[in-house]
Amino acid sequence: MISYGTRWSGKPFSLPKTCLSKRQLLVLALIFMPQKINLSYMTFEYEHLLPTDFSPSSRVWVYQSSRLLTISEALTIEDLLQEFLANWKSHGAPVKGFANLFFGQFLIIMADESMVKVGGCSTDSSVHLVQQIEALCKVAMFDRQNLAFVIKNKVEILPLPQLNYAIQNNFVEPNTLYFNNLVDTKQALLTEWIIPAKQSWLGKKFKSVTI
Repeated sequence: MISYGTRWSGKPFSLPKTCLSKRQLLVLALIFMPQKINLSYMTFEYEHLLPTDFSPSSRVWVYQSSRLLTISEALTIEDLLQEFLANWKSHGAPVKGFANLFFGQFLIIMADESMVKVGGCSTDSSVHLVQQIEALCKVAMFDRQNLAFVIKNKVEILPLPQLNYAIQNNFVEPNTLYFNNLVDTKQALLTEWIIPAKQSWLGKKFKSVTI
């Protein structure tokens, strides 16, 4: 038996060795890896998990799930992603793509347009994939009103209407790490995805909210 400690429930679970392939085990390590924290900068280490052979200008789409996905959901999604990437085309030409879950809650899709540009229909196909995942897992992945922060080394979702209250009561502070899901290139993903809230569009909130 292989035992894994789960961050989301606090309880270990066991799986027979034969029920997961080596690739699936690798996927689980990628999706639900412990969040290694660099205390000097307080940022999650994820850069080494991104493809190194993609251009810095590669297009990126980040979709945030309304809740942490389960192991079985993650494995099902992995199969969907691999099938999608194998068949992703733009004007009949294969798209150089990457897609994976991060921290069990964020779906990142990337397309290197160095050789093949991603057209509208190709982009729509990726959106349909995310909609399929939404329906399958009964989660919301297009709701920009849900803000994600790193609080006590865990991803916490905060509805936008509750932001002022959270700031007033110091649940969210200027240096609280925020997932800036508006990044749209690989370079931006590397440098601007997980940043202190004060460095994002939320920065003005700390000036306008009376504490």
